[in-house]
Amino acid sequence: MKLPLEHVQRFAGSGIRLTKQREEVFGLLLQKRDHPTATEVFLRAKKHMPSISLATIYNCLDALVDWGLVKQVNLDRAPTRYCANLQEHSHFYCESCGAISDVDVPFDGRWDLPPGFIVAHAEVSLKGQCAKCSAQHSLGTDPIGMGGFSAQHAKMKTQKRHS
Repeated sequence: MKLPLEHVQRFAGSGIRLTKQREEVFGLLLQKRDHPTATEVFLRAKKHMPSISLATIYNCLDALVDWGLVKQVNLDRAPTRYCANLQEHSHFYCESCGAISDVDVPFDGRWDLPPGFIVAHAEVSLKGQCAKCSAQHSLGTDPIGMGGFSAQHAKMKTQKRHS
């Protein structure tokens, strides 16, 4: 996958060497911004580079993250996902279908921290149901055939509190 000139210049500006594998991985992240896992990137890359290995995918992703060209998205204990959107934003995780969406979150840069604390990095993640799943839920349909994951999850939390 050939990257547009502006992205090739981002590589050059970051000091990272542009290998065919890195170009492929970065291109895949730019092409479909669905916050894929390393395994999902691997499966997509195999279509264009059949000899690429999962280890190479991890190495490429690590390099892209280290050089600030890609962000890691970590949600609870789920596999790390990768995001090529470098603008300041947060992520919304749909607990029903598992989709992750970029969300602009207005923030004035101030936290109510104890004196002397300095924030080096902050991540805000939002969870709930995406528009598609919440619409299906309100219609009484089960969007993913799991009997309403969020309802079951809430019920389990309630049961734990009462035991």
